[in-house]
Formats: sequence, C-alpha cells, structure tokens
Amino acid sequence: MTTVNVYEAKTQLSKLLELVERGESVTIARAGKPVADLVPHVRADIVFGALAGRIRWNPDTFDDVDPEIIARFGAR
Repeated sequence: MTTVNVYEAKTQLSKLLELVERGESVTIARAGKPVADLVPHVRADIVFGALAGRIRWNPDTFDDVDPEIIARFGAR
C-alpha cells in the first residue's frame, strides 16, 4: 500500500489512479495521519427482486405517523 500526503495526491492524482486501477490501495495523509483511502471500485450487482420473500412486513409493528411531525414538515 502506498501512502502520500495531500500535496502529492493533488499533484499526482492521475498516477495514483493508475495504481488503484492495477488493484493497489493508496492512503492519503495529512500531517502524517491517514485521512482517506483510494481503493479499487467494486461494482455491486443489484438484482431486482433478490430480497423477495426475505423481508417480512408487519404493519402492526409501525405506529401511525405522529400528527406533530406532519405539522412540522408540512406533509399531507
């Protein structure tokens, strides 16, 4: 893993992104303390209906909306 300071990250962003594209992680530090990590993007495959039958909805579990909340937010 590579660690760079904020100035280096700003001036060498393209180079750092090339490292990330090759699968490496880069830590950006300020005053020697890690602030952020550049990591390869992981695509999340979302399948419509994948949770069908796994989530149970019980309307009795939830209270009606509080009228005070409705008044404060101007809903309905």
